[in-house]
Amino acid sequence: MGIEEIEQKDYFSIGDVKRITGVPEYSVRYWEAEFGLIRPIRLESGHRRYTKEDVYTILKIKDLIYKHKLTLEGAKKQLSKYQFPSANKAEKAHSDVKLLTEIKETLEELLK
Repeated sequence: MGIEEIEQKDYFSIGDVKRITGVPEYSVRYWEAEFGLIRPIRLESGHRRYTKEDVYTILKIKDLIYKHKLTLEGAKKQLSKYQFPSANKAEKAHSDVKLLTEIKETLEELLK
């Protein structure tokens, strides 16, 4: 598990993120709200789908907090030095998921 698994998929459930990063689901959700850098796609069902960039960001936050012993504020300052993917990329990914969902529903109707 780890980097190899991240590179094999484009989107990850929160359970996948937990398994890959070793960060509990509640921490992932908290960091999502606290840092504003993790922007999962929300499916119509309400489930989150994280991108590769989100997973790498979570790993970086984990490293800063656990290995480098930074506080949340310290980690935020450190992360502000990095350039992260824009919201436009997250929006495009969201529209891609929506389009795929529509295609799936159309195909299911055709099969009936």
